[in-house]
Amino acid sequence: MKLVELNGPQTTGRDFRNLSEPQHALRHEHNVAVPVRDGVSLMADVHRPDAEGRFPVLVAASPYPRQIQNLGAPMGFIEAGNTDFWVSRGYVHVIANVRGTGGSGGEFGFFDAAERRDMHDLVEWAATQPWCDGNVGMIGISYFAMTQLEAAVERPPHLRAIFPVAVTADLFEAASHHGLASSAFVTPFLSMMGLTAARSDQFWRSLPMQLARRALHIGPLHRRFGTMNGEAAVTMMHELLKLPHDPRPWDQLWLDVFVNHQVRDDWWDERDLTPMLSNIDIPVYLGCDWENVPLHLPSTFITWKGLAHNPNVQMGLLDKFGLTWPWESLHTEALAWYDHWLKGRDTGILDGDRVRYALPGSSGWHSSASWPPPANHCELALRADGTLAVQEGESGSREYMTVAAGTGRVKPSAIDPPSDLTWTSAPLDSDLDVVGEIELRLVASATAADTAWMATLQDVAPDGDTTDVTAGWLRASLRAVDVPASSPGCPVLSCRIPVAVPVGEDVEYRIPLVPNARRFGAGHSLRLVLTSDDQNPRTPAIMNFRHASVGTSSRNTVRSSSRLLLPITSG
Repeated sequence: MKLVELNGPQTTGRDFRNLSEPQHALRHEHNVAVPVRDGVSLMADVHRPDAEGRFPVLVAASPYPRQIQNLGAPMGFIEAGNTDFWVSRGYVHVIANVRGTGGSGGEFGFFDAAERRDMHDLVEWAATQPWCDGNVGMIGISYFAMTQLEAAVERPPHLRAIFPVAVTADLFEAASHHGLASSAFVTPFLSMMGLTAARSDQFWRSLPMQLARRALHIGPLHRRFGTMNGEAAVTMMHELLKLPHDPRPWDQLWLDVFVNHQVRDDWWDERDLTPMLSNIDIPVYLGCDWENVPLHLPSTFITWKGLAHNPNVQMGLLDKFGLTWPWESLHTEALAWYDHWLKGRDTGILDGDRVRYALPGSSGWHSSASWPPPANHCELALRADGTLAVQEGESGSREYMTVAAGTGRVKPSAIDPPSDLTWTSAPLDSDLDVVGEIELRLVASATAADTAWMATLQDVAPDGDTTDVTAGWLRASLRAVDVPASSPGCPVLSCRIPVAVPVGEDVEYRIPLVPNARRFGAGHSLRLVLTSDDQNPRTPAIMNFRHASVGTSSRNTVRSSSRLLLPITSG
């Protein structure tokens, strides 16, 4: 049986054994109606071995067109996994559309409680089919990973294990980075949803699509997709904004995200799974790529912490191009996971440490029994002379200015401060490994009652080549970032309602940068970039995810008593 060579890393460096071999041809059943408890039917395609008997099932569910999940195109919504890989190895691959999409009944609720209940019912429906042996797992990344968590918190009896790589457990955390709306992603995402939802089943299964599938799986062309990144996907979605689409419910959801519910409230609470993670006691394999800073990487670690009670949780963290489209990476790792939990095979997936991670800037795989791994913590001062150093030196400050759009300012004046600030360390004498949680403790004042803080950590090579490593964001008026809004001791005004910045007064802000890993090589420098508006194309924005402006003009002053906290594992 000839199968396409899959793109991306297939394992996190473990040696596996007793894995299922490809031996089955495929049988396809399209447009199968799956009833759920409120009378709505979800539409699904069932791909199963062309053989007698019962098999374990892997369910993949999302709002994306199920009909093209095997197209092989480098598109950001082809993420259900490679059907040929799974079915040939003795698994049923059920690909379903959530309600309100792809012909499924009801209205799309964007990660709401109805969607969670549907995922429970979808799993239990699969478990009772004559081709299922009673063991159900789930598969797929991004939204497909989110529906895995939705099902797991509902605890369907036949769900044995999940593999939610690139997951988001809290929709607010993905749509708003500590109060700063991630408009460059959410807006084109909802537009893309509106455009794809309007296409018929006949369109997705048409002859041109079938011919495209054949062409896209030709080896040399298919291998090129292994280096398609998230920025390319966002650029493609922005192009789709130019096309018309049915406004309901997509435009209403946009209003809910950006207008009607700008801070945490009951609408967002319904779409937050983190309080429910304690319900999950089945095995969970988490993962993400280090580059996915503005979307799924933060929630990967939030979910890890929320599953601390669960002894059967593992995590794999990937280097650049670890998760590209169509999603095909980590399939061997996932096979070892499901062969163990759904087929009872000893595959070696549980051998060694629970956490495996790539360290960008180095080769090979690293491991840890816990996350974050043990580290020494170093504080670097944001010195008044623009350098990052252990010693603060002479105390002082630096300032920059952000100007709101629409103020009438045509061009900067010669007396204006810059629109961002940078602090750069001296070149390193030896390699420095930074792995874990990173934080900026910023002491700063503003001339406006609200402003934004956007910090990016960079690796600067000796030749000046610069790599964005990670970033952190904070809306100054929503500065209580470490107290959950639902906790008993939460000062409600600072958690749920913006609190004005005391104009002209120094405030100490805690700005968590998204946890990350990097080997800063000898001769390289660390650089911190700070700004209050990332709409300027020259301003760093990882994966080109940019934010809606706070809308204020301000002169912001940063004190040298500010500190960048780094977890150092070696060097």
